Amino acid sequence: QVQLVESGGGLVQPGGSLRLSCVFSGSIFSFYVMGWYRQAPGKQRESVATITLGGSADYADSVKGRFTISRDHGKRTVYLEMNWLKPEDTGVYFCNAARTGVPGTTYWGQGTQVTVSS
Repeated sequence: QVQLVESGGGLVQPGGSLRLSCVFSGSIFSFYVMGWYRQAPGKQRESVATITLGGSADYADSVKGRFTISRDHGKRTVYLEMNWLKPEDTGVYFCNAARTGVPGTTYWGQGTQVTVSS
């Protein structure tokens, strides 16, 4: 069973930076597309960034140029580097692992809170 454990959230001022980490266990890391999603209070969960097995990244328009997703196969960890944070980036950030084309192989972490406020 895949397990995902996020860390790195916290309170930061507008314009600040945070780095989120997600450690993967329970299966073969390189089989999975990894992603970060977020959910703000009263809103639906939305995709922030995803990264394929080969390292190709895709970003939501709202975070392009400010966030960077990366993965370390040796550490079985995916990162989200967040710079120039805005109050609208506030939410619970969830790590996601999905094996393309294989039903029933989507997993979520427990989430980590990010609050951007002065």
